[in-house]
Amino acid sequence: MAEAAVNTLEKTLSFEEFLSEKKFISRENLIKARAEASSSNRNLFDFLVSEKYLTEEDLTRARGLFFNLPYIDLRGKSIAKDLLEIVSKDTISTYKVVPFEKEDDILKVAVTDPTDLAAIQALEFLAQKHNFRLEVYITSLISFHAASSVVASVSTEVSQALKEVVEKEAREKVAAEYKRPTKSDNGEQKLSDEAPISKIVDVVIRHAIEARASDIHVEPSEEDLRVRYRVDGVLHSSLILPKSVHSAIVSRIKILSNLKIDEQRLPQDGRFHINLESKPIDFRVSTFPTVVGEKVVLRILDKSMGAPTLEELGVMGRRLEAVKSTILKPHGMFLITGPTGSGKSTTLYAILSILNKPGVNIVTLEDPVEYFIDGVNQAQVRPEIGLTFASGLRSILRQDPNIIMVGEIRDRETAELAVNSALTGHLVFSTLHTNSAVGAIPRLVDMGIEPFLLTASLNLVGAQRLVRRICDKCRTETKPSEAVQKFITEHLANVDAEEYKGYDIKNTKVYMGRGCPVCGNSGYKGRIGIHEMLVVSKKIQELINDRTPAIKIQEVAVKDEKFISMQQDGILKALAGVTTVEEVIRVTKE
Repeated sequence: MAEAAVNTLEKTLSFEEFLSEKKFISRENLIKARAEASSSNRNLFDFLVSEKYLTEEDLTRARGLFFNLPYIDLRGKSIAKDLLEIVSKDTISTYKVVPFEKEDDILKVAVTDPTDLAAIQALEFLAQKHNFRLEVYITSLISFHAASSVVASVSTEVSQALKEVVEKEAREKVAAEYKRPTKSDNGEQKLSDEAPISKIVDVVIRHAIEARASDIHVEPSEEDLRVRYRVDGVLHSSLILPKSVHSAIVSRIKILSNLKIDEQRLPQDGRFHINLESKPIDFRVSTFPTVVGEKVVLRILDKSMGAPTLEELGVMGRRLEAVKSTILKPHGMFLITGPTGSGKSTTLYAILSILNKPGVNIVTLEDPVEYFIDGVNQAQVRPEIGLTFASGLRSILRQDPNIIMVGEIRDRETAELAVNSALTGHLVFSTLHTNSAVGAIPRLVDMGIEPFLLTASLNLVGAQRLVRRICDKCRTETKPSEAVQKFITEHLANVDAEEYKGYDIKNTKVYMGRGCPVCGNSGYKGRIGIHEMLVVSKKIQELINDRTPAIKIQEVAVKDEKFISMQQDGILKALAGVTTVEEVIRVTKE
């Protein structure tokens, strides 16, 4: 088999010439692509795919013809798990081969590189070991990744660990019946017995990180234990475990988080840190007692990721201009509002990265510190020892800061200190839990801040939500439905035409993700913010002083300040093909 695959290389016709000869690409385009790839020092075949001269599947089909191997597309193909156990995970990942079908003694295997002698020889060795006959197919890298992802299935690894748990329980039961002392009386053996539970927790955590999840939910029910991941803001069921392992798994997480194992009646909060493939990952852990047992939520914080830029976060147009002009002011307060998990802190980090200069003293008080910024003095609140936002802010003021970031304004005392700091020559950034930018004003007044102090200290209030991005790999243009077209037209009617320059809002084109292996067939991959920014102009200041209702303030902002709401900003992003109108409606509906 190895010789058959390699002998094709001895053909006088090169693969480049074969592509042209078999009409996969015109000779003119091949010559042009070869010159461009050479000038940019890129691999020709990678260049052909990236510049859309050929699709990856067409290139793979051509290689199949050239090497006399049948082509197979494994995307969407159901592969039995026992097949994937024939070939080790190391072999699959190293040689990029995957078994996909078995008929009697014939094992069908897909390879991505038929010129890889080591891969072919490894397969032949495997065939001799198990007395199989091999049928080798060629597949693309995209197709390979779609199939091999089954290998990394969390359920496979957890099933093995659960089997070990059952075996352990059986050993203990037999020992108890015969009243013999078990090895678990020995401390060293106990660690070994707990290993299956530790493995389950490790596998759940690792797969959550690989799936780009932001949270892990461990939720008991009367019958079983469910593990769910929040990916791109949406919860997905990942795993169903027996209820019998619930207490052991919760105890393992509590040990990692340094929480009290025997306290099951009260909520607890903790955190722990791991290094996964040299990447530092922090976990913020919260336990909550329910009627069927303790629920645990782990928030995943990848500290290896630097703070993104405002543009990467989706701040655009006049919203971007408003932020950039506001942060240049020497003092005043800038608030970002929104619900938990809407990216408020990340936006503030992006702003601090812009302001972080050698001649500036920036001090932050956070809960928790999510990104580390070199040159910024970052502290974490610890309420259990009296370090709260309010007490910490008092101490920060004695540190001679130019810029202060307070993680969240939660109470009157913190609000008063933040306002006073902004009035005494500091630039203050913080977050607040309200539904809109305008909603921050009555919220602060309710906390006891006088309107005249707000007008003197408040520069800008922003609000944001996170919407899912359309997957770049399967994005396709489509015509909006009549209802969506009406929604777009109505909501952009009072928006300045400069904002949607280049788009015909009466005859729009929108985009959607068809679903592919890259995005898990969801059509979405990653998230981006939609924003609204309320500039506290003189007109707005007058309205605040007069205690004008928030809805009236917003009407004036729309009319006089060209204010754009989050929903309108989201629609503009939908027109640009970044997200969908349906996604914008989902996160902004009242």
